[in-house]
Amino acid sequence: MQPASKLERRVVVAAERALAKQRHVGPLDVLVGLGWVVPGQIANWRQGRLTHLEAVAAVSPDRIVDVLEVFRRWVAGQGLRPGEIEYVAATRDRRPLRFTVDGDAARELAYRTHWMPADLPEPQRERLTAKQSKAPDLVVVQPMREFTCAGCGQIHDDLLIMEDAGPLCLTCADLDHLVFLPAGDAAMTRRAKQASRLSAVVVRFNRSRKRHERRGLLVTGEAIEAAERQCLSDEDARARRRERDRVRREAADETFQGELAAMIGRLFPGCPAERAEAISRHAAVRGSGRVGRSAAARAFDPEAVTRAVVASVRHEDTPYDEMLMSGVPRDEARERIRDDIDLILDRWRKGGRDQGA
Repeated sequence: MQPASKLERRVVVAAERALAKQRHVGPLDVLVGLGWVVPGQIANWRQGRLTHLEAVAAVSPDRIVDVLEVFRRWVAGQGLRPGEIEYVAATRDRRPLRFTVDGDAARELAYRTHWMPADLPEPQRERLTAKQSKAPDLVVVQPMREFTCAGCGQIHDDLLIMEDAGPLCLTCADLDHLVFLPAGDAAMTRRAKQASRLSAVVVRFNRSRKRHERRGLLVTGEAIEAAERQCLSDEDARARRRERDRVRREAADETFQGELAAMIGRLFPGCPAERAEAISRHAAVRGSGRVGRSAAARAFDPEAVTRAVVASVRHEDTPYDEMLMSGVPRDEARERIRDDIDLILDRWRKGGRDQGA
C-alpha cells in the first residue's frame, strides 16, 4: 500500500516501528505509536478500572475506525500471519477486556488480532502469542481510607481488590493466605514471585504524582522462604528473616492458636496434626481479618472453623491458585475443585490419616 494521506503515513510508520521492535504488531501498538492512547491509560484499562479502552482515546471512535481500516490495508500488503491475543483484566475474575464503546464484534476481533512475519519459526510465534495472551498480574490496593467490603459488608482499612461490585477484602477475594513482601529488594521480589503459585502486585495511590505506585507483592509464605534460601549468602536476607519471624511471633495469639488447633482436631480427626497447627497459626495472626479471627471462631463455632479448614484445603490441596493465575474466573475455579475439597473433608471427618491429602 502506498500511503497517501498524512494519517496513512503516520499509521504505516507506527506499525513498521512496532513490528521491527517486537516482531509483532496490533492496532493497540499503532494507537500508542500515534500518541492517541498513552501507556498509563492502558495500565488502568488492563487493571479493570475502565469499561473500555476507547473511552480514554484522544480521538473519537470514528477516527479509530479509520486507523483500523488503514492498518488492515497495510497488513494485507505485508505478507504477515495473524494470531489472536486474549486480553483479560488484572482482576480476580480475569474478565475479558473490552476495547470498543459498543462492543462491536468485528472491531473487537481486529483489536485482538496481532500480526507476525510469515517466516517466523513456529516455536517463536507460539512464545510471542503466549506472552501477549498471558494474564496480567492481579492488582491489590492499599486504600487511603477505610472501606466497606462488597462481599462481607464489614469495614476494613487493610488491602483490597477492586471488582465490579466494589472493593473486596482479601478474605472475600481468597487472597488472605498470601504474605506481603515489601518492594525494595529486586532479587527477593523476583525469586518470590517465581516460586509463588499465586501472587498479586500491591499498589498505593500517590496523590502528589496522581498515579498508583508499586509497594510490594503478595506471595505465599513458602515462596518467601524459598527466595530467602536462595539469598542466604546475603546477610540482609537473614536479617529480614529474623525480623519477619520476630513480628510473626509477636502477632500470634498462642493461646487461641492452640485451642483452635484442638478444635480442628475434634471436627476433623483425620486432619494431620501439623496441618491443623498450620491452619491455626494462619488464623491466629492479630489484625489479619481472617476467618479464624472472627467472633464466631473466637467462640469456636464449628461453621467458622470449618471455613478456615476449607480455605486451607482449597489453596494447599487443589490447583485453585494455579487456575486463578491462568485466568480462570474465581467462581468457575471454585466449582471445578468442589468435589476435591469435599473428598478431603469427608476423609478427615472419618478419621483417615492420609498424609497425602
